[in-house]
Amino acid sequence: MEEQKNPKIPWWQPGLVLFTRLSAWIAIPVVIAVIIGKYLDRVFHSQPWLMLASVSISFIISIVMLVRIGLKEMSKK
Repeated sequence: MEEQKNPKIPWWQPGLVLFTRLSAWIAIPVVIAVIIGKYLDRVFHSQPWLMLASVSISFIISIVMLVRIGLKEMSKK
């Protein structure tokens, strides 16, 4: 079954949706990691190591998701 393009969707909307998804996968995990990392550093008195570790893990998660989304978009016709 072939996908039919909806003529009522503006030409710029798919690009804006992709930009929003990619930006969210960059910003949201890092912000969450900073909050969690600072909390853990305060609890365990390990400043700045747990925050740095959590931000590093969030960067890895962000990169993996950006690659997955990018590959999925590239495979679309």
